[in-house]
Amino acid sequence: MRLDLTLYLVTDPRLCARHGLVETVVAAVRGGVTLVQLRDKQASDEELIDQARRLKAALAGSGVPLIINDRLDVALASEADGLHLGQDDGEVAAARQALGEHAILGLSVQNLDQMSRLDPEPLDYLGLGPVFATATKPNHARPLGFDGLATLVAASPLPAVAIGGLQAEHVGRVRTAGAKGPAGGAAICGQPDPEAAAQAFFNV
Repeated sequence: MRLDLTLYLVTDPRLCARHGLVETVVAAVRGGVTLVQLRDKQASDEELIDQARRLKAALAGSGVPLIINDRLDVALASEADGLHLGQDDGEVAAARQALGEHAILGLSVQNLDQMSRLDPEPLDYLGLGPVFATATKPNHARPLGFDGLATLVAASPLPAVAIGGLQAEHVGRVRTAGAKGPAGGAAICGQPDPEAAAQAFFNV
């Protein structure tokens, strides 16, 4: 499935509760979201597999991939389109072997030391950040700001999406820094109208 990092949605169970997970994601995709990451740190594997299967069905025909945050077994069981790993979430090479060559595989990178040690071969993209502090991910690394983001993008051997506290108003600076696009969580899932919130990223 085609990888398009123009507007990357990261779900949050608390923020999606207002409209429901599937309804929130479908509305956001109508608004222009190009890739969806299912993220729920508290859900069991069984619960997350069920969520992923429902999202896959809802996204069928849209061309928008569904990837799973962290959990390789969930990605495999739900037949998701890929996986996103953090620095401590497992071996990238092992994940690629398990997923196969056609799945999307991304990795979070927070600093130049991590960038210097990664093997880009198994990966399709990097998530760089956090650009700003974000309440949806406690205990995150030190925020980069846009200058730090630009430094990481310049060092990246792969396409990159910017993550962490980003709003529609930041799209221009994200692109100036060299990232393909922003990732949105609270800026989309946490809004009264997720479709309009996603559209706002294209109206700046």
